[in-house]
Amino acid sequence: MKHTALAFWLAAPGRGEIREESFTGPADGEVLVRALYSGVSRGTETLVFRGGVPENQYATMRAPFQEGEFPGPVKYGYLNVGRVEEGPDALVGRTVFCLYPHQSRYVVPASAVTVVPDSVPAARAMLAGTVETAVNALWDARPLIGDRIAVVGGGMIGCSVAALLARHPGVRVQLVDADPARADLARALGVDFALPGDALGECDLVVHASATEQGLQRSLELLAAEGTVIELSWYGDRRVALPLGEAFHSRRLTVRSSQVGTVSPSARPGRTYADRLALSLELLADDRFDALITGECAFGELPDVMPRLASGELPALCHRVRYDAE
Repeated sequence: MKHTALAFWLAAPGRGEIREESFTGPADGEVLVRALYSGVSRGTETLVFRGGVPENQYATMRAPFQEGEFPGPVKYGYLNVGRVEEGPDALVGRTVFCLYPHQSRYVVPASAVTVVPDSVPAARAMLAGTVETAVNALWDARPLIGDRIAVVGGGMIGCSVAALLARHPGVRVQLVDADPARADLARALGVDFALPGDALGECDLVVHASATEQGLQRSLELLAAEGTVIELSWYGDRRVALPLGEAFHSRRLTVRSSQVGTVSPSARPGRTYADRLALSLELLADDRFDALITGECAFGELPDVMPRLASGELPALCHRVRYDAE
């Protein structure tokens, strides 16, 4: 059967448009999903919108159901929640999360969707991809009871990490950001807040997610001897300078990358991508995560909204896209 849908495409760097698409299906083992909400990732997705993906990272940066190629035209995105309209009986009518771009209806293999628990509202469930990044980062970081921890960068990823650390027993957690307005957000997540110059030092662990050179430098300064920075920022085509002289060697500091494209080797053996995503959705039963959703628009407004998000004119952590009128 033929179906039609509306999809958001990056026509060229800095310019998006909505296109009508047609597709067939679903076939055996597939599902037809009607989107309820999708989310704009303020980091990676706006970098893609600006055309900032380096050519040597085109393959690495592909989204699971991306169409087209960088720098454009390309259909890109990975935070989509919808309701299954057709497919296996066990999934029809269920609310599901899928790593799919901004599109009103789509067909994917049934194995590509994860059922959203009844305890998690659909409007919050589109954060699952971001919380999954935070879960993987903490598997990499392996925080211990009693650790002194700073999360530098109060964006979508940093706040997700801070929200999970707020549940960790016996740790000192401080969210560090140059924007004093992030103090209210830290309070909502259940962690302390500090401006960069006021942050507590002697940290055993710093999770860096500000995507700035200054933030990474400050992360190193906050470490105790033998401390570790877990680097979550992705800089695209920008170069970053670090003070690896000074006390870096004498204090035996570590900078370690973390990237959600691979399940952390520190996770329990046998953990799969599906396991990690299902765990992330379960964690979203915590209503504190609602604080990360700081804007919303209708799907039809996305071509006008995305340039404002990418430029910073429209400040947001996670911007939610609503499909109820489509």
